[in-house]
Amino acid sequence: MSNTDNAQNTQKVWVVIPAAGIGKRMQSDIPKQYLKINDKTILEHTLNCFTSHPDVAGIIVVLSSDDYYWKKIKLSTEASKKPLYTVEGGKERSDSVMQGLDYLAMVEQLDEKSWVMVHDAARPCLLKKDIDALLAIRSDSCVGGILASPVRDTMKRADDKQQITQTESRENLWHALTPQLFKLGELKEALETCLEKGILITDEASALEAMGKSVELVEGSSNNIKVTQAADLELARLLLSTNASASTLSGGNSA
Repeated sequence: MSNTDNAQNTQKVWVVIPAAGIGKRMQSDIPKQYLKINDKTILEHTLNCFTSHPDVAGIIVVLSSDDYYWKKIKLSTEASKKPLYTVEGGKERSDSVMQGLDYLAMVEQLDEKSWVMVHDAARPCLLKKDIDALLAIRSDSCVGGILASPVRDTMKRADDKQQITQTESRENLWHALTPQLFKLGELKEALETCLEKGILITDEASALEAMGKSVELVEGSSNNIKVTQAADLELARLLLSTNASASTLSGGNSA
C-alpha cells in the first residue's frame, strides 16, 4: 500500500443520514425513525453507531421541512463530542443526500476527494466491525463500496398478480445495505447527472453504476436490517440487545 493509500485509510469521514422520509409501510402516526426501541428512537440508535466510532469526523442528519420530532431527541454525551448538524431535505432520498453533500462541500469545505458515508436512518443495528471493513477499502484507485450480504434464499420473480413467473439464480446476488462509501466529488457528480437525466436512483451505488463506475461489495452482517414494517421493530430490539451483550463481553463497542 502506498503512502497516499495509507493517508486515505487514516482520514476521518463524515456521515450523511437522510431522515426526511415518513415510512408509509410502517403505518404509523409518526415517521418510523422516531419510533422507539427500548428508551431510544430508531434514529438515536442509528446515530450511536457513528458517534462512538473513532474514524467518524461528524454527522449530517437531513430532515424534512416539517419535522417536529428531532428537537425532542436527547442526544447522548458521546454524540455531543462530535459535530452533528441538520439540514433540510428534498422530495426524494437522492435530493436529501445532495443537500447533505452540498453542506459538507460548502460549509465544512471538504475536498472533493474526501470520503463520505451515507447510511439509512432506519438501520440501527449496524456493527462497528462492518464500518471498519468498509472503511478499509479506501484507496486512490477505489471508487467506493457498500456493505452487502449474499442472497441465501431461493429467489422468485412474480407478475403483478403475485404469481411466480420464474426462479432466479441466486449466484452472485447480494442484498445492498448501508453505509455506502464514496468520494464526495464523485458522488455529487453522479447524483447530479442522474437527477438531470431522470435516471432511477435506488441507492448511492446505483448513481455511480449509471456513470459506468465499478463499486465494491463489502460483506457485512445480515443483521443490519432496515426497519420498514411493524414486525421489524421487535427483531431490531432483539438484535440491539444481542449487540449490546456482545459489546459488554468483548469490552468494546460492537454496535
